[in-house]
Amino acid sequence: MTHVVCEPCNDCKYTDCVAVCPVECFYQDDMMLWIDPGDCIDCEACVPECPVEAIYAEANVPAQWAHYTALNAERSAALKASGEGHITEKQEPKEGPGCKKK
Repeated sequence: MTHVVCEPCNDCKYTDCVAVCPVECFYQDDMMLWIDPGDCIDCEACVPECPVEAIYAEANVPAQWAHYTALNAERSAALKASGEGHITEKQEPKEGPGCKKK
């Protein structure tokens, strides 16, 4: 099983989660973070670090965000293949107009 970054991260990109990931499975584009399901070891270290509660175990992804499971696989694979977007350290947050921080 893997973990999935969902809608709350979109335009509200915090990177606290990447700093605690022991396998460095996070990728980013301009709008949000993505988890590579092939690299994720399901350790759950990232879940409590997310201030917008955007990360879920694959089996617990809310129904309205179910499509994010495939999106994480697709986007992380594309970013990995391009050699771009791999993120392993915390960066300044990106809070766009769509950010709904709790």
